[in-house]
Amino acid sequence: MSQYSIVAADTESTVVAEYTPAYKRAADYQSEAALEKEFIRQLTAQGYEYISVTNEAGLVVNLRRQLETLNGYTFSDTEWERFFTECVASANDGIVEKTRRIQKDHVQILKRDDGTTKNIYLIDKKNIHNNRLQALNQYEEAGAQSLGDRAHEARYDVTVLVNGLPLVHTELKRRDMAIREAFNQINRYQRDSFCASSGLYEYIQIFVISNGTYTKYYSNTTRNQHIKEQGDGTRNKAEKTSNSFEFTSYWSDANNKAIADLVDFTKTFSPSILYSISSRATAFSPVRNYCL
Repeated sequence: MSQYSIVAADTESTVVAEYTPAYKRAADYQSEAALEKEFIRQLTAQGYEYISVTNEAGLVVNLRRQLETLNGYTFSDTEWERFFTECVASANDGIVEKTRRIQKDHVQILKRDDGTTKNIYLIDKKNIHNNRLQALNQYEEAGAQSLGDRAHEARYDVTVLVNGLPLVHTELKRRDMAIREAFNQINRYQRDSFCASSGLYEYIQIFVISNGTYTKYYSNTTRNQHIKEQGDGTRNKAEKTSNSFEFTSYWSDANNKAIADLVDFTKTFSPSILYSISSRATAFSPVRNYCL
């Protein structure tokens, strides 16, 4: 597999070395399902494990297994229930608390059945290749809110898990649709379903939107601020803030050349995820846009 070097990374920007597309980009019609299938194929070719998990029960079971593997420790059922409800999915935690846990408090304390304690790593930031990357698609979530008697339901496109936690989410649209529609789709999810059940999808740090031809990304802080503005009515609809579509970013190489096609984006962006979850506490801070 080809390697693409990161030549600069700080709290404001990430730049990969010069990238030359390896093939002629597709310009014809391509369905969302075809894009999704190719995207997953590319992720698995890069070493991601594909898992067929479509509901929260399966997501929680997988999370337990991944954390056990990472920490070399097997939870008892009571230990896992206690750790999950107190240290991973507390009912009082929102996006801010979960982001802080990923960025700064990634070592949580397990209260064992015998009364002793043990450090449990959510992410290994010193030895980043100890972390395991997985991908799933078509995850279904019943919404936290309802419209009349009908609950909102969501079916998410492709999610990347790090040690079982959903940290990167991609919404896709077919090639003849504007990627703004994918951005709007995520906004609907954040309103209706990301916080549902145990709220594990509130751990997502980066969102990717693409129609195959154009691909952009943005941080969870953009989504969180958008939620606040919608809730308190402080944003004028005509006003462009850092939480609107206009402030999503293209991935760029060292020559400031946008890497817009989904295939090219995946080849260069996906290998950098492990780098992003390294010891740098601000790895998932908003990234400056190089190529608007």
